Amino acid sequence: MARDWQPDFEQLVNEHQSMVFSLALRMAGDRGLAEEIAQDVFLALDNSLRKIESPLHALAWLRRVTMSRSADALRRRKVRAMDLWVEVDEHHGAQVEEHSSPLATRLERLLATLPETQRAALVLRYQEDMTPAEIAEALDAPLATVKSHLQRGLKLLRSKATCQLREYIRGV
Repeated sequence: MARDWQPDFEQLVNEHQSMVFSLALRMAGDRGLAEEIAQDVFLALDNSLRKIESPLHALAWLRRVTMSRSADALRRRKVRAMDLWVEVDEHHGAQVEEHSSPLATRLERLLATLPETQRAALVLRYQEDMTPAEIAEALDAPLATVKSHLQRGLKLLRSKATCQLREYIRGV
């Protein structure tokens, strides 16, 4: 069976580099590390290009590999204590955008304190607008586990936000 669609590496990079970088940045919380992850993902894409069957397959493949490589990078980085990692990240001022509002910056820092699995599920759900079933496929996890990560991650994020972002909450 012949394929009608032939993947073009440069086109895929141009179409998806911002998404790959953004996912890596939200997972890693560090621009330099996110750039390394994105480069690694696109090197892997170049090596696996002949296996890509369609534009949708390319998107799903890039999301899955980005999340996997981000998790690998975080595991390698966890040689140091988590508290030290968050403190170093805050002092080096890693932000999602150069012109982020103070609230957005603080929310990014709160997101970075969530457990990796919960952060991954939340980023894919709310940044990439993926359904829980799509997230389960991307993370190679059971659907019930993904739903649990989403629920627990939101609960933990709300709790942390309530404690740390009081000036943004009405009536407090």
